[in-house]
Amino acid sequence: MTTLKPTDDDFDDDFDDDFDDDFDDEFDCPWKNAIEHAFPEFMAFFFPTAYAQIDWARGHEFRNIELRQIVREAKLGKRFADELICVTLVNGEEHLIYIHIEVQSEHDAKFAERMFTYNYRLYDRYACPIASMAVLADLSENWKPDRFGFELLGCTHEIRFPVVKLLELASSIENLDSNPNPFALVTAAHLQTKRTKHNSQARYTAKKALIRMLYQHDWGPQRVLDFFRVLDWMMRLPEGLVEKLRQDIDQIEGETKMQYVTSIERLAEKQGMQIGKLEGKLEGKLEGKLEGQSSTLERLLIKRFGPLSPDSAQRLQTATAEQLEYWTDRILDAPTPAAVFAGH
Repeated sequence: MTTLKPTDDDFDDDFDDDFDDDFDDEFDCPWKNAIEHAFPEFMAFFFPTAYAQIDWARGHEFRNIELRQIVREAKLGKRFADELICVTLVNGEEHLIYIHIEVQSEHDAKFAERMFTYNYRLYDRYACPIASMAVLADLSENWKPDRFGFELLGCTHEIRFPVVKLLELASSIENLDSNPNPFALVTAAHLQTKRTKHNSQARYTAKKALIRMLYQHDWGPQRVLDFFRVLDWMMRLPEGLVEKLRQDIDQIEGETKMQYVTSIERLAEKQGMQIGKLEGKLEGKLEGKLEGQSSTLERLLIKRFGPLSPDSAQRLQTATAEQLEYWTDRILDAPTPAAVFAGH
């Protein structure tokens, strides 16, 4: 059975100053990407009680454009990996779920207040109850806020929200090969990334083990690729270990006879230079007319994925400048046109 239980040596020895200085670990985008790929599994893993009350056969819809507007209006500083999703409950009612992921390693006195503020602003916008939920992805053992409110002259206003602390899940995800939910892997990747910030060799070892596990579950090629990208984005390595890991993946795919990751990498290498040049041209036109932005992005999409579907073409024609900029940022990493447009 494969385990990922870390040792003190993983975290304290072989301090790598260059690795620490040159790499600013990225968490928000990988988390958002993972949630948008597999939202039902996210809810089942972190919030099983809420998961059981949702009619998943009715689908779900991301409302992140509306969420960005509300966040801007709230003026509460940096955005985190947050999502706004419309779901239908088993009783037939439609409701909105606000998911907030806080990625930091220290207490934040404003966290619970942000949850309170976003909740009442969403309620004010949609005139319906909003379910707010939080995942705390820091390494502070004693910090777990789950409510905010006030009382004045007999008037009480309070929010209490479900909170999951990744650190508390460390023991339950130790034996990952027995858990088919992809968020067991994502949680392990996050914790290992935080814990190996100063030790590139320990991170390489953990990343290799997690990638091997991608091939041990009964997942199709697209799911393997989707979550490979999440792990690869989150657990960044210095160039020398990137090449070593690539050789390891070749070996893993040879053993399992599932050539998913290396085949997509080869395709990306062939297209990378050409797409990069086109993207550079697009970035130089971002302040121009929407028609020019849309046309250039359309060429990029066709170059990467082939002819566009009618739905994709329509979305480009009606897009805002903000949407076009967001989609452009995603085009090199997204595995499909649907992933480029996901959530927006």
